[in-house]
Amino acid sequence: MSSKSPTHRRVVASVHGRKPPERDPDFELELSEHLRKSCSAPSLFEHYGRFASGEGELDALMRRAIWRAVARKFGHGIRIGSGVGFKHLETFEIGDGVFIGAQAYIQGRFDGTTKIGNRVWIGPQAYFDARNLILEDYVGWGPGAKVLGSAHTGLPIDRPIIETDLEIKPVRVEAWADVGTNATVLPGVTIGKGAIVGAGAVVTKDVPAFAIVAGVPARFLRWREGYKPGNRAGKQQTTK
Repeated sequence: MSSKSPTHRRVVASVHGRKPPERDPDFELELSEHLRKSCSAPSLFEHYGRFASGEGELDALMRRAIWRAVARKFGHGIRIGSGVGFKHLETFEIGDGVFIGAQAYIQGRFDGTTKIGNRVWIGPQAYFDARNLILEDYVGWGPGAKVLGSAHTGLPIDRPIIETDLEIKPVRVEAWADVGTNATVLPGVTIGKGAIVGAGAVVTKDVPAFAIVAGVPARFLRWREGYKPGNRAGKQQTTK
């Protein structure tokens, strides 16, 4: 008889997706307001460096306080992991109950928009070229997954590519969608509501709602179980 124990499949309850975010305490809101009024953005970013990598409660609180002081919108119950980086935080709009994993990086643009909806979960080491980005509510973003929101035109041909103009295209991930570990979403792509992008996929074109795609480049595999095309509400349907 083999000494190895059998592997059992387990299904456990979701934590992030079901736990309602709590309102942040008043003292934390007051701290952010004080920082916003008394400190310039460059000085706040300098302070952020002191707390960016810490794992303690004070480090987490100060990360939130500084983000709230600078961002265009910042909700309640947000968790920002250690080593999370950003650029042009002043353009960010973040909803309630968002989780941003350790060492994720969100690169906004001074004239762009970065919107992250309620209850979004972003895995560690994720990267967002967030020049024109919208993640709607309840999006799951796997560890190491990336958004590329811009690309050089490569024209004229007699110039180095990095000297040519940058073309920015909006990227949108609709509510409930899930993007797998190390997937890459290219400029101009919309991922439809409730869609699933497989791990390591490279998404070069729009993904329909409730579709499952995978591969390089990503290709349609099937519809999610219980979904019938045309059912935009996402209610489960059965076929006879």
